[in-house]
Amino acid sequence: MKTFERLVFLAPAILAASAGAPSVSAQDYPTRPIRWIVPVPAGATTDIVTRIVGQKMSEKWGQQVVTDNRPGGVFVIGSDIVAKAAPDGHTIGTLLTPHVVNPFVLKNLPYDTLRDFTPVTLMVMVPGVMTMFPGVPANSLKDVIALAKAKPGYLNYGSPGQLTSGHLSMEMLKLTAGINITHIPYKGGAPAIADLIAGQIQFLISGPPGVLPHIKSGRLKAIATTAAKRSPGLPDTPTFAESGLPGFDTYEWYGVFAPARIPKDVLAKLSQEIARIVKLPEVSEKLAAQGAIPVGNTSAEFAGFVKREMDVWGKVAQQVGLKPD
Repeated sequence: MKTFERLVFLAPAILAASAGAPSVSAQDYPTRPIRWIVPVPAGATTDIVTRIVGQKMSEKWGQQVVTDNRPGGVFVIGSDIVAKAAPDGHTIGTLLTPHVVNPFVLKNLPYDTLRDFTPVTLMVMVPGVMTMFPGVPANSLKDVIALAKAKPGYLNYGSPGQLTSGHLSMEMLKLTAGINITHIPYKGGAPAIADLIAGQIQFLISGPPGVLPHIKSGRLKAIATTAAKRSPGLPDTPTFAESGLPGFDTYEWYGVFAPARIPKDVLAKLSQEIARIVKLPEVSEKLAAQGAIPVGNTSAEFAGFVKREMDVWGKVAQQVGLKPD
């Protein structure tokens, strides 16, 4: 049989087989365990929030949700795994604020930040709190700014790592207030907090959970919180805006992303389920203990948020020359 005749003869069978081939759909999804990439070490706030939500997803859908911690590379290692995974909803990732900063400060990223990811939902936002070594002669943000202007470059601030919200928020403060404070990056919040208590650094902006016990004990002093509204865990601590910097509003956010080209119905199912979970009273209570404010929005809303964040932090990165060591 000639090749052309063979193809004509086989065409109906090929079409029938294609029509019967299995495909990912929201009705069947998930058909196997979900791999949830987290680009930070186990035990970090991002990891804890992801595991809280993942456990509820597993209970609802009857499929195991496996948290896969892939730290390193200024969050690029974990992000790249998500970008290159099969777009069937069985690999997702929790990415955070540095995801929108990296395109402006890192050369040769192995993915395109907008093209290669599909935003699923914004899980939570975590306002930062600026804490200070008690030996510093200041009692308010205005005092800190005045001291920094009197001694430019003399004061140090720590961060949980390059391009984390603690780093970005302090750089925004430096830009807004016109001050010069030296950045000391750490590999995580715990060592930065330890050095702050010891007086090796003078300031730190971080999530509330790691510093609250030390604020209550008097080992650290809470100066101000970074978001537009006061932190639920620190109702007596003023915001940066209340402290003389109107419009200042920074935070860390944790959002869920899937690879590009994920089927729309699977995306919708994922987005709706995660948004539902973060708003459950028992989950919201656990998230609040981590200093996190639940959000849970649609994929389209989160996509708009990501683009706005890129615009904000891209300008900051260019103005202050942000770059990892």
